[in-house]
Amino acid sequence: MFDFDNLREIWSTMKKNKLRTFLTGFSVAWGIFMLVILLGAGNGLRNGIMFNFRDIANNRIEMWARFTSKPWKGMQSGRRIRLTTDDYYSLKREHPEIVLTSATIYHTDTLAYNKEYFTGETNGVFPNHAKINFIRFDQGKGRFINDIDIRERRKVIVISPRMAEVLFRDADPLGRYVECNKLMFKVTGIYYDKNLSNNSPAYIPFTTAQLLYNTGKYLDNITFTVRDVVSEADNDAFEQRMRESFSRRHKFDPADKSAIGMWNTGNEFRMFRNLTTGIMVFIWIVGIGTLMAGIVGVSNIMLVTVRERTREIGIRKAVGAKPGSILMLIIFEAILITAAFGYIGMVMGIGLTELIDYFMTVSGANSNSPSGNLGEGMSTFRNPTVGLGIAVSATILLIIAGVLAGYFPARKAVNISAIEAMNAE
Repeated sequence: MFDFDNLREIWSTMKKNKLRTFLTGFSVAWGIFMLVILLGAGNGLRNGIMFNFRDIANNRIEMWARFTSKPWKGMQSGRRIRLTTDDYYSLKREHPEIVLTSATIYHTDTLAYNKEYFTGETNGVFPNHAKINFIRFDQGKGRFINDIDIRERRKVIVISPRMAEVLFRDADPLGRYVECNKLMFKVTGIYYDKNLSNNSPAYIPFTTAQLLYNTGKYLDNITFTVRDVVSEADNDAFEQRMRESFSRRHKFDPADKSAIGMWNTGNEFRMFRNLTTGIMVFIWIVGIGTLMAGIVGVSNIMLVTVRERTREIGIRKAVGAKPGSILMLIIFEAILITAAFGYIGMVMGIGLTELIDYFMTVSGANSNSPSGNLGEGMSTFRNPTVGLGIAVSATILLIIAGVLAGYFPARKAVNISAIEAMNAE
């Protein structure tokens, strides 16, 4: 039975070898400390990368027309392909995986209010454009294009905060009219854009843009979201079916990838997930390797301890000490070293990552928000913290390894006969 006397004996042994005990414990503490720091750095990198894509659906696909690069059924290469409303309205009918759809007519126009002017993009879109691209509105800032606007070809417009600032100064834009292409459009909303970018577009109903810019049945791009298309094989098969259906309507080679441009965010997300997963696996390998160095140190110190106390073990056995009690004494010493110093390393590691996260929050690095425009408001490192559960699990794993580190030298010691142990030098 393990009692206080055994603990006092272990403490006395550790005190007699202060430097050796400290160096062994330091290697253990350093191992768990470095593991926590590395995991925090990996989480910070992963959080930063994924935060940049929080306003982009991970199942979003965008398509636009280009030029053919291969001849097809008597038609030469280099032929221009143009997307039409027929392509848009056939999407859900031909591809049941598609959920939300929108199409865009791009145009640069000048908006005017009284004596103020702003030149920028005025894009014709469908209502689902806001859901697909995570366009959101603060309370009291109006609304996006709706189905009635599309059906009745209303002259309404949704503007960016920068447009509102330039055109209306301190006045409330909602309900007021701006001039666009010699027509008056009613402002129905000001969408959220933290960075007040000059490149953020205004939005008008798609059907209104068709009439205003005389595009007829043509459009510039199609965006949509999909469901149940997760793996790389699923995405490749879906993209191939899309190209085949478009090739039938526009008469080009289905294998000609130059005819239709396609950006699948699912591929981007999968690539970044694989990248961050690879980084985390590498971090775990390095961290566990560092921990193992500490465990080897514990194992070595227990071997030395057993060798120094061989005569003592022989005397204990001669006076009737049970092998189990001797075994427990040595194992508990290993547990004490790994648990105490492992806990210190864990606390220091978590404390440092939380301190870094605190200073990043105070400095605003954790609140940086992407604007939706490529390159603006990007973040590469964010919230470099480690969950307490992971840190505790690593410490428990360390303690278990400490038990094993003490067990094998202890088992060797208790298997020596009392006479042989007492005669050992």
